[in-house]
Amino acid sequence: MLPMETKNMSKYTFSGHESFPCKTLWLKKGYDFVKENKDFNRPEAVIDLGVGKNMVASIRYWLKVFGVCKNDQRTWLGDYLFNEQTGKDKYIEDLATLWLLHFNLVFNQEASLYHLLFCGYQKGHTQFERDQVVTYVKFDMIEADKLNAFNENTVKKDVAVLIQNYALPRKAQSNEDFSSMLIDLDLIRQNAEGKGYYFNLEGKRQVMKEIFMYALLMLKEREGDNTIAYETIQDEVGLAFCMQDHETIEMLKQLSKDYSRYMSYTDNAGIRMLQFTKYLDKEQVLNDYYEKNV
Repeated sequence: MLPMETKNMSKYTFSGHESFPCKTLWLKKGYDFVKENKDFNRPEAVIDLGVGKNMVASIRYWLKVFGVCKNDQRTWLGDYLFNEQTGKDKYIEDLATLWLLHFNLVFNQEASLYHLLFCGYQKGHTQFERDQVVTYVKFDMIEADKLNAFNENTVKKDVAVLIQNYALPRKAQSNEDFSSMLIDLDLIRQNAEGKGYYFNLEGKRQVMKEIFMYALLMLKEREGDNTIAYETIQDEVGLAFCMQDHETIEMLKQLSKDYSRYMSYTDNAGIRMLQFTKYLDKEQVLNDYYEKNV
């Protein structure tokens, strides 16, 4: 099973979560900890965060990979969401915030597996088993000449945590099994036989147009170009949201109407592309949603 045509990563990271999925309140708790200039490496962190030592390390990891903190410093997004006075959704009560955090997790590639699965493996598969994902990662790293960095057991643990982050357990042992933050997106489900999983393309929650627009602006920043080919958008944004071609195209058409001053989507003779015609700030787009809905 060879990787689909994806751009190999410059670095691969598969550990740091200490085998814990991200719990719903961890990002707010961790953000407040950082805002108070506290140190994750000090023994008091266990008391301040109210969790065990391994969970302290896990919270620190999730803050980084979701883009809430960078180098143990708050990011603008962390402040935007979690600031006690001005935060738009401090306790992650709105579905849009889950979509926003999910996209950052996939797009930022600080946790490599999420981009590899959603934007790579998903291109050619609707279903997967754990071992298939491990094999896919191995082949991707072989193509990138990074096989010496591949550790099968580490990747297996990463796959297990990813599934815990997104899929409802079939046989839950306790309420803790339902506390993973991203489960409500309903992006991954276990199949009836209980052996494998599938991308829940038809039944997933609906992504908000402003969150999709935020994602496009993130892509524009990374590409460094005002014109983006449709294929790039689908590979990096559509697939991140588990959207099929027709869904992505409809979203682009809708956004071209709503943000006609800033962008246009065209499909001429089968050449589909998005062109930004005026600067649009990511925070303004997020405000378009949160000021009306939260």
